[in-house]
Amino acid sequence: MLELISGQRSSLTGLLLPLGDRTLVLPNVAVAELIGQQHLPLIGVEAACGTETPCGERARIVVLNALGDTGLRYLAVLLQDIPRSCKLDSQLNYVDVALGSLELAAVQVGEQVARVPDLIGLERLVRDAQLQPVLG
Repeated sequence: MLELISGQRSSLTGLLLPLGDRTLVLPNVAVAELIGQQHLPLIGVEAACGTETPCGERARIVVLNALGDTGLRYLAVLLQDIPRSCKLDSQLNYVDVALGSLELAAVQVGEQVARVPDLIGLERLVRDAQLQPVLG
């Protein structure tokens, strides 16, 4: 995503994806679908980064388009609320906070600090755990 921001476009539409203890930011073209919580193989990013993944009443699952060479077409991530749209541009300010093992950077988006997830790393985690791809 950082390449998308600093590349040819001056801005793009992003989505803030609320987790339990952090917020992720992705370009909205990375999101294939948003569904209510169901019994599907999915990733709790907090757990993948070594902390506990909560699951509240407003939990949702976002289905992301896979980017890597893992053979997956989609990847599902557990959210704690409905995503919000945001504008992202090349002037993103990086924030110096502790990052999880599957996070590439933290940026300031309006009033909120959002983390850029390592989507390729998450895909490899699913592949290595031999989970079945969602909608694949």
